[in-house]
Amino acid sequence: MFKKQVQKKLERFVRKYFQKHPNVKLVIVTGSVGKTSTKMAIADVLSVKYKIRTQVGNHNAELSTPLAILGIDYPTNIRSISQWRRAFKAAKLRIKSTDEPDVIIQEVGSDGPGQVPHFGTYATPDVAVVSAVSDEHMEFFKTLDKVAAEELSAVNFSKFGLINRDDIGTKYIPLVTNTNIGTYGLNAEAEYWFEQTDFHLGVGYNGKIMLPDEPVEVTIQVLAPSAIKSALAAAAVGYKLELTPDEIKRGVELIRPVAGRMNLLKGAEGSFIIDDTYNSSPLAVRNAVETVYSIDSPSRIVVLGNMNELGDTAEASHRAVGKLLNPNELSHVITVGNMANQWIADEAAKLGNDVKKFATAIDAVMFVRELLEQNAVVLVKGSQGGVYLEELVKELLANAEDESQLVRQSPDWMAKKRDFFNQPN
Repeated sequence: MFKKQVQKKLERFVRKYFQKHPNVKLVIVTGSVGKTSTKMAIADVLSVKYKIRTQVGNHNAELSTPLAILGIDYPTNIRSISQWRRAFKAAKLRIKSTDEPDVIIQEVGSDGPGQVPHFGTYATPDVAVVSAVSDEHMEFFKTLDKVAAEELSAVNFSKFGLINRDDIGTKYIPLVTNTNIGTYGLNAEAEYWFEQTDFHLGVGYNGKIMLPDEPVEVTIQVLAPSAIKSALAAAAVGYKLELTPDEIKRGVELIRPVAGRMNLLKGAEGSFIIDDTYNSSPLAVRNAVETVYSIDSPSRIVVLGNMNELGDTAEASHRAVGKLLNPNELSHVITVGNMANQWIADEAAKLGNDVKKFATAIDAVMFVRELLEQNAVVLVKGSQGGVYLEELVKELLANAEDESQLVRQSPDWMAKKRDFFNQPN
């Protein structure tokens, strides 16, 4: 009851805020994967021309979303009445403020049906970007059709919708009732697409972003094709918000990987570590593994942890990931966690991969360290709860200062992880 009361109050503040500040534009990002990377890419591009507001991290839940829109920190103790009173006071001051951004960029998440549509009851975005439709929180959604209905609802309550053509099946297009939409992707079937000319590890992709009016030559300084899609979404939003081609180019070339999301780091012994430890889902694993296959390396190694929150689809989804692992492309497959060890490892071994299983990220450290060599590429990817593969990445780094780029390093998170790793296996 308390949470519902707080939520309603925060939503009223958001309504009043946009009534008071009608010139502030709102861009939202929804989707099964890629929300935070896309949000930050949009922020980079729009920052070239506009004063923006967004928050680092994925503040996209029912209480954190309205607070993030208003630029108010989330209470450290959500049961504290005094902290919520301070948040409400800050919201009232924000509504009265005369120094506000031109554009707010906000991600909107959902761990069950109805949460994205509910957002449309208290805010009308100028642009909604839908990054993907794939398996997520399947213990609550049950079917991919329900996921699609949830995520694509954002397009229908927004003034303009932008849809990732590559990662949203055409069968779901009838769910879109808004006729003011655009698409982005990696080929010419989309309105906004990328024509690649070359790629260099540690530099990125050279090529042209194809806009409706003219191409823009850019270097996109990311590793994964999925990150190119985030850059394309950002370029498309910039185009809709009247950035010039030169401004779009400058903005796109500001984009860098977000911590824990396909972030290339220097590893020990001259190796490269692809840190994708923020979270994991079947589509995200597929994208990450395919990226590894595309890299020229004497040794390609994947470390895959459990994918959480998949409900009844957990076994099938983990086995499907195992079937992606080609022994002709990979030197070693390492799995971490009970589901990964049982199902990913089983399918990978059937294909002839060299598979090693570990209970925790810490247990895997010494084995993986021994595999590192010059120009080896190591992908590390797993879900958040009960996996914490960023602690393995920490032990593989060439430079301790790069630990600042890892996810979940706050004192609260480190205390939680110490408790987890100190438990008997």
